[in-house]
Order: sequence, then structure tokens, then C-alpha cells
Amino acid sequence: MVANDKVFAGSIPEVYDRLMVPLIFEPYARDLAGRIVLAGPQDVLETAAGTGVLTRAIAARLPAHARIVATDLNQAMLDQAAARQSPPDRVTWRQADALALPFEDRAFDVVACQFGAMFFPDRVKGYREARRVLKPRGRFLFNVWDRISENEFADVVTEALAKVFPQDPPLFMARTPHGHHDVGRIREELSAAGFADIAIETVEHRSKAPSPRDVAVAYCQGTPLRNEIVARDATRLDAATTAATEALAHRFGSGPVDGRIRAHVIAATG
Repeated sequence: MVANDKVFAGSIPEVYDRLMVPLIFEPYARDLAGRIVLAGPQDVLETAAGTGVLTRAIAARLPAHARIVATDLNQAMLDQAAARQSPPDRVTWRQADALALPFEDRAFDVVACQFGAMFFPDRVKGYREARRVLKPRGRFLFNVWDRISENEFADVVTEALAKVFPQDPPLFMARTPHGHHDVGRIREELSAAGFADIAIETVEHRSKAPSPRDVAVAYCQGTPLRNEIVARDATRLDAATTAATEALAHRFGSGPVDGRIRAHVIAATG
């Protein structure tokens, strides 16, 4: 991972929330929220909450007296999330680094993280922090994307941009979101952090959008992939998005599109 992989700023949070969230994140948020509810938690911490898709799913399912604290490294993402939360006082939003959580030991029944662990510069340290703030026998529930070849839209967009920038292809999607798919390594890192009873399930969904253009804008302008494109040539952002649109249309058609997405869902006991 490089430094810009963690930067969700400028116009990215709005595009991410408007296009990326319904495209790939909502079905996994529903899935993870359902697993969290089964644990019957009174105190829930979410790390790497982004614009709050999982947070909203949790809040809709837990009783009103349950405490929900949602954190993210990027304040701009939390601002976008907080603006959408209703009622506004249902969740406590707090900027925080998942590798140095500002909470006491044994404070939460569940720690949840939706597609955030891939961004941890030191995953064992991040997992150890999750375990530290969990109550005895608390649950750490999170998900990570499977390899990029199993996530069709991301794969097509990445290949298209490699043709636009052949000398220095933007590889954010393959490097970071889809770079932590080895379930054996995930188990080893969780064990190194002190977790036991580790269960990993691979879950597949379909990703749908009204058009190839929506998918291209989502990936090229609603993720840190935008940072990579602009760093290479800021004047070619629209051209790169168009190239991704054309590649998606060639693969999936010019009307509504439908592609496979696959992720691993992990549950570990502290």
C-alpha cells in the first residue's frame, strides 16, 4: 500500500457514497449487520466506517439502547456519513486510527470493520487493537475482498486503465482493496494478534448498475484510484473514465450491467 491509498478527500467521499456504496458495499453491509445482531451486543465499535453504510445497517437492526461508535481515519468520510444518519444522535462519530484506538480496554462487545482491514499498514497491530478493546469473548467481525479476478468490475476497470497509462498503470484496486485475500494469511495474522475460534466464509453477490458509465465513475472518481490517475496526468481523468466505460460496455453491454463480486467474511473471538 502507498500513502495515497488511504486518502479519501475532495470529491471522493460524495461520489463514493452515491455510486460505490450501492454498487458493491450495501449487500455486504446487510450481511455483516445481520451477523453482528446475532451476537446481541450492547456496545459496538466500528472501525474504518467510511461513509457509514454498515453503520446505518447496524443502527437499523439494534435496539435503541445499544451504543454504536463509528470511527474512520478520514474526517471527510465521517462528515458524509454523519450527514446521512437519522436520527442524528443514534451513532457517535469519531475520527480515529484503527491501529491506535482511543478507547479503554474491554469496552465493546463487538468490533466490526467493513472492507477496512486491507488499508491497515500493519494488520496484526490493527487486529491486536480490536482485541484489546473487546470484552472477554467479544467478537471481531469484518470482511475483505477476494482477489481482483473474482470481482469483475474492478478487474475490467484496472485492465482498461493499464492501457491508458501503459508505462505506469494505476494498480490501487489490485494492490489494496483486493490485496488481502489470502485466507491462510488472514488466519495467521489474527492468531498472531491473539484471536481464537476464527471462522472465514466466502460470500458472493452480484453488483448491478444502471450503466457502464456509473461503474466507471464510481471506480475512477469515487475511490483513491482517482488520486493515482490525477498523479499521472490530471488532464486525463475524464479520458480514463471514458476508457473504463468503454471496456465495461464491451464486456457487459451498454445498458444496465451486472457483475460478480466476492468477499471473505471473518468472525474471530477475542
